[in-house]
Amino acid sequence: MVKIPRADEGSICPLHKEDMAKVCHTCPWWTRVIGKHPQSEELMDDWRCAVALLPILLIENAQTQRQTGAAGESFRNEMVSGVVEAVGHAAERAGRIIDASNDHRR
Repeated sequence: MVKIPRADEGSICPLHKEDMAKVCHTCPWWTRVIGKHPQSEELMDDWRCAVALLPILLIENAQTQRQTGAAGESFRNEMVSGVVEAVGHAAERAGRIIDASNDHRR
């Protein structure tokens, strides 16, 4: 099991109103974060307060949503062009069948 480290001394926790080094290691919001920082791309492996991490996580979430939206738009554009092409081929084929049928009746 990972040992939860204490926070650095000197900062006052806004929730507990005590030095962070005295309270953070017992707080359920004291969280380990492993990954890339969304703004600097540097690797993170750090213990921080979940409340303090909210801005970073919101930035990461916004970036992910933009990427998902762009992928969805790209997929839609490919589907529309595929459908337009398929309908064009079907209409062309139907036109040839109708022309052949009309030629055959004459």
